Amino acid sequence: MNDELLRRLPSVDELLRSGALKDALALCSHAVIVEAAQETLSAIRAEISSNGRSEVSLQEIIALTQERINAVMRPSVKRVINATGAVLHTNMGRAVLSRSAADAAALVARNHTNLELDVETGERGLRDYHVDGLLKRLTGAEAACVVNNNAAAVFITLNTLAAGLNPLRGKEVIISRGELVEIGGSFRLHEIINKSGCVLKEVGAANRTHPHDYARAITPQTALLFKAHKSNFTVAGFTAEVGLKELVAIGRANGLPVVEDLGSGSLVDLSAYGLPKEPVVGERLLAGADIVTFSGDKLLGGPQAGLICGKKELIRRINENPLKRVLRADKLTIAALEATLILYLNKEKLSQTLPSLKYMTRTVDELDMAAQKAAALLKAALGDGFIVTVEDSESVVGGGSMPGHKLPTKVVAITHEEMPGVEPLRAARIYRMFLASDPPIVGRVNNGSFLLDMRTVDNPEDVVIRKN
Repeated sequence: MNDELLRRLPSVDELLRSGALKDALALCSHAVIVEAAQETLSAIRAEISSNGRSEVSLQEIIALTQERINAVMRPSVKRVINATGAVLHTNMGRAVLSRSAADAAALVARNHTNLELDVETGERGLRDYHVDGLLKRLTGAEAACVVNNNAAAVFITLNTLAAGLNPLRGKEVIISRGELVEIGGSFRLHEIINKSGCVLKEVGAANRTHPHDYARAITPQTALLFKAHKSNFTVAGFTAEVGLKELVAIGRANGLPVVEDLGSGSLVDLSAYGLPKEPVVGERLLAGADIVTFSGDKLLGGPQAGLICGKKELIRRINENPLKRVLRADKLTIAALEATLILYLNKEKLSQTLPSLKYMTRTVDELDMAAQKAAALLKAALGDGFIVTVEDSESVVGGGSMPGHKLPTKVVAITHEEMPGVEPLRAARIYRMFLASDPPIVGRVNNGSFLLDMRTVDNPEDVVIRKN
């Protein structure tokens, strides 16, 4: 029987000559179709040989081949519904771009642009020019530049200001032990500092650092004093740290620049929007920091980028570092970042125009209305056996921003009731069920319930399961 089934299998040439795959030829190359057909036939042969298949039809072979072709041609980056409540979810791309930023990126993607062209003179220009003026206006910095992320901003700043002529022996960068943070993906600040060609010099203890710790550590080999904002964790109890103004005073007394990594970095005082106050870039520069680095895709609410603001002479040196070309931001980032920064020129409407800030400032009443509507839709879609309720809960900002701060929210809680003779669906299985929707719906599991947090959901209809 197996031999008979194997003999009846068509060849790849027969499949192509049948015309059943002609639509696929319009979408992809002949080689992709041949490979898909070969893989399909090979899989079927293996099933037949292992007695896992007793029949096969040409229609099934063609359908399986088409599925493989579709899988190859289908983009793996796709839209997902963020119902976790984490506004800046690292695994889901952090900040959602504003409409104007998305439009700006699409415009430069589809057209030639003046990315590095001075249209007044016809000469070559600088890509950072498009955001330099906005950053100076919004932060009060003498100059600014952009690289591809904040880790790169820290790296190139230290490499420029503190790396030695001998690649095995750079100059010293002094930092408090309590500020040696680890960011997402297990990347640690001290490793980035070491890779930049500097010598890391830790002072103080994990919980307490004093001004004299910095002063005593300074030597002729010291290049700068470094301060890192603990944006993704908090230290409570018996603690002490040296404020920026104190550190600047120590730096000035010893002729050393002070560099601060703000991590998330905010351009406005978020307390004006009812949120905890985060360090504001302009205020840190005003307090005396010579260089401040921060992210573009966290509290700023733009594309992934590393922004460097500060003294003109230091920014000039950073721009002349050959690594600037290695780490530079691309045209899509520059366009989206410029459009995002323009939104900050109208702070009164920022909570309406900047998606990340809009998500963070949504009221509980607004979220309750959305949750009630979503619950009604889900009850109808899920059918019998599912218990759908609206409950109080808490969201987080995410992305390593505002650690410990919770945002009151409303969630749709879904469980599966106990029924005679029917095994109830556990929360983890309900989670996977929603994940299999098209587009995938990502919620969270808590205390035996599957939760859909409406804070990060644009429309209640978005959380209703749709089949692929």
